[in-house]
Order: sequence, then structure tokens, then C-alpha cells
Amino acid sequence: MSDISHLIRALKSVMPGEQVLTDSEALQASSHDTWPLSTKLRRLGCHDYQADVVVKVTDEQQIQQVLALATANDVPVTPRALGSSVTGQPLPTRGGVVLDLSDMTLNREINTTNMTVEVSAGYNGGKLEDELQQQGWTLGHSPQSLYQSSVGGWLSTLATGQFSSYYGGIEDLITAYTVILATGERVRLKASPRAAMGPDLRQLFIGAEGTLGVVTSVQLKMFPLPQTRLYDTLALPSVEAGLKILREQAMAGLRPFLLRLYDTAEARHAMQDPAQDKPVMFVGTQGVDAIARAEMAALMAIVGRHGGESLGSEGVLKWMDRRFDFSTVENLLDTRGGFAETIEIAHTWDGIADLYHCLNKTLTPLAGEVLSHFSHVYPQGTSMYMILLGNEENDGEAIEKLRMIWKEAMRVCLEHKAELSHHHGGGLVRSPYARASLGSAHMLLRRVKQALDPNGILNPGKLGL
Repeated sequence: MSDISHLIRALKSVMPGEQVLTDSEALQASSHDTWPLSTKLRRLGCHDYQADVVVKVTDEQQIQQVLALATANDVPVTPRALGSSVTGQPLPTRGGVVLDLSDMTLNREINTTNMTVEVSAGYNGGKLEDELQQQGWTLGHSPQSLYQSSVGGWLSTLATGQFSSYYGGIEDLITAYTVILATGERVRLKASPRAAMGPDLRQLFIGAEGTLGVVTSVQLKMFPLPQTRLYDTLALPSVEAGLKILREQAMAGLRPFLLRLYDTAEARHAMQDPAQDKPVMFVGTQGVDAIARAEMAALMAIVGRHGGESLGSEGVLKWMDRRFDFSTVENLLDTRGGFAETIEIAHTWDGIADLYHCLNKTLTPLAGEVLSHFSHVYPQGTSMYMILLGNEENDGEAIEKLRMIWKEAMRVCLEHKAELSHHHGGGLVRSPYARASLGSAHMLLRRVKQALDPNGILNPGKLGL
């Protein structure tokens, strides 16, 4: 790497000085995101992934200037916005420049005829959703991190939301976006509303975690707020019965906007009732009133065939009110020796039950509590989300326990041929497993990387690159 001081002087010559940060507070902050292991390292004063300089950009021209200077000085560039990643995606593994996109928020264009909204990449997702709802619209994308994450981050991490069974993941919601390549070219990728001119290149940067280009703006679908929403909370005889319900409703072509199956351990938390002794499912249907009611009736018929019983709407409505609350994990991480982790994976219907039991058997000895739910459902299978909570004597031991949990979870998933990530992405924690997860497709990723980023400056150390 070239002398970083030369690069910093060059950056300050083309950009306002207040946007080029080299103070220790800014550099140490660049070493952390919302990844639990990173949070524990911060408590110990360990800042292993510091940038050499943080550059806060506000427009595309500044991004092009930074990339040109970084390329000329052979310095890596790691894009970052609001830092809500829980897997270490925006952490610079080789120092260099952290390209802070959190001030890229100026643009917002709403087209009510085409039902789209375009915003700058750093736009806060929750702010955008609130602004749309005031006008009778919704993005339909509602991750738990809605108010802590950026729209560009959703695209770069292949995010999904709590209502994905109705609206789909972010890949289903993006209609266009703009990206700056490492070589400085500005590229617009779109389909209005669909296109068949060659491969769908819009998919190329979705989930690329900033390794192939820097996303600067995103155009998303928007939807009218639903006329009716109906809710129910269901008690189920077993996790297996719940999985059968999830599969059968998918076979029937139902589109409940809310579908969450909790095993008994997590049901106690979801219902805020320590005496809860059965798995629980939260369901919701929406749309034109008659359709919402017909879908709920069809769903309840399936539930009834598998021994489910309605508990009324109170449980699910209370969860709706606190669905962005992450404090259980945050508070535990903020205590000496406390640790918490979330791991989301996916598998097909013929493998998900065995994977659930094997992961629970493997991970239970490593944590005080192992909680599981299934909340993103497809005709071919479902996601599975595990929450692990525990305490060790000190933070150093908690960090080692978190590392062991990830190692064992990934081992079991590979043995079961499951998908290693459903919606949190690879980041630092899964990068060592990217080649095994992608198999022969990783060769294709490496060749695309070589073509688009020949000097390898963009977010090195992610996705096995």
C-alpha cells in the first residue's frame, strides 16, 4: 500500500476538509458495526478493523474522486452507510478508506402513477417508510432494523423484511438503481417494469456487499396501504405441525403478509409469558377486505387440520408494537460477560426439520438459551432464525463463545447442505465459508470481481474475495 498520508493530502485537496476524517474517534468507530462480536470487542477497547481515513461523501462526483485517488494509491475502499450490519460487512479488513455514504440523503422522488420512489443510497429506511405512510403508501419492506438501516444497505446486503411472504425480499422490490464502479464509470440498471434484453443485470450488485461497486441511489416499488389487516395468534402442538402449515399455505398460493412460527423456547419471549408451553404462530392477512377475510379463513382451515388453536389477536398485536425492538440482545451485549447472537439460515422443506433439531442439539450446550423461529416462507422451503443468549465470566470469554457458536453453526449447516445466510449476508463472519456455500458459482463471482474491480480495491475480505 502507498503512503496513506499522500492520499489524505490528495483527498483534502479535492474535498472539503471536514469531510475527510482522521481523528481517533472516527477511525475507531469505523472498526465496528452492529455485529455482536464487534460490540464485545468495542467494550474491550479492541478496534481491529480501523480505516486509515473516513471520507464522508455527499454526491456521486465525490465518490468518483475518492475511487480514482484510491486506485492511484492502491488503497482499499470500504463503503459504509448507517452501520446496522450484524455480520461485519462495512468493516475495513485492510485499513484504507471507509467511504461513508450516510450523508447521501438529498434525493427523494415519488412517482404515484408508476408507484415507485427513488432515494439516495444513505436514506434512512424508517424515515422513508414514515414519509410514504403519511401519503397513503408503504414500501412493503420492514426489516427489524428499519429505522437503523439505509436503502443502499438493503440492496447491498440482499435484505428482506418481516412482511416478505406478501411483498417479497428486496430483490423483488427494486426496480432500478445507480452504481459507481471502481474504475469510476456510472451505471444505471433498470427494468420498467420488466425487461428481456439479455440477462437481468440488476441482480449483479444486489447482495454484493460493496465488493463490485458503490450504490448511490435506489428506485423501489411502493404500494397503497392495505384496506384491511386481520391478525391471529395460534398455539400449535409441535414445530413439525407448524412447518406443515407453512408449507401447505404456500402450496395453496396464500399470501399472508405476516407468518412467523416460534418454537416453544422463543414463544415464551414472543408471548412475553414464561409459562407458554407450546409453539406459537403469528399470522396476518391484508388487502381488499373480502380477500383478507377469505385468506384468513383458508389459512385457519389449514391450521385446524394440524391441531392449531386460535389464542386471539392480542399476542401478535403486542409483537407488532415492539417488532423493531432489539433491546434484549443489545442489553445483554452491554453487560460484562453477556453475549447474544442471531444466525439466520434457510433450507428446503425436506431438510428444515432435521436442521432445526441438529442445530439446537449442537448449540444448546454453548448458550444459556437457544431460540428459533421461521418467518420467511417460500414454496420450496423456509428461513430459520436462531437467537442465542448467554453469560460468561468476562467479555473475553464471551467473544470466544461467540466464535465457537458461529463455527459450529456453519459446520452443521454445511453438513446439511443448507443456505448459510438468508438475509444478514456474508460479512466478515461468513466470508471464510463463502466458497463452500457458493460452490462452483464462486469462480463466477471471482471473475466478475476481476472484470469490474481489476485492482481489487472495493471492500476486500468479504464474500471470500
